[in-house]
Amino acid sequence: MNARTLVFVYGTLKRGGDNHHWISQQQFVSEARTAPAYRMYDLGGYPGMVRADEGGLSIQGEVWSVDEAGLINLDVLEDTEGGEYERVPLPLEGEWAEQTVEGYVYLRSVEGRREVGVRW
Repeated sequence: MNARTLVFVYGTLKRGGDNHHWISQQQFVSEARTAPAYRMYDLGGYPGMVRADEGGLSIQGEVWSVDEAGLINLDVLEDTEGGEYERVPLPLEGEWAEQTVEGYVYLRSVEGRREVGVRW
């Protein structure tokens, strides 16, 4: 059986989002929210979630079960090799608090970018 990874998505990968086709063949698990440790910014058509040392929010999104090939594709989309995003374990709330769920954190500057709150 292929290894699967739980992945939290919060922007254009969500159901109905412009990039949902990148994940649509994977398995939707449930809606979820992060621990209040992040802020989200509009990067011009897609969001970037960054760590917040203080004043963090609980970002709303979805948890997906993703196979190895799907994970490789998501890493390409999120440009992990180029340093735009990093896939890391994310602390989630509720039923997900004790489980390992990974997600993409934006690594570049958000200076001058509009903050978008908790939902994209």
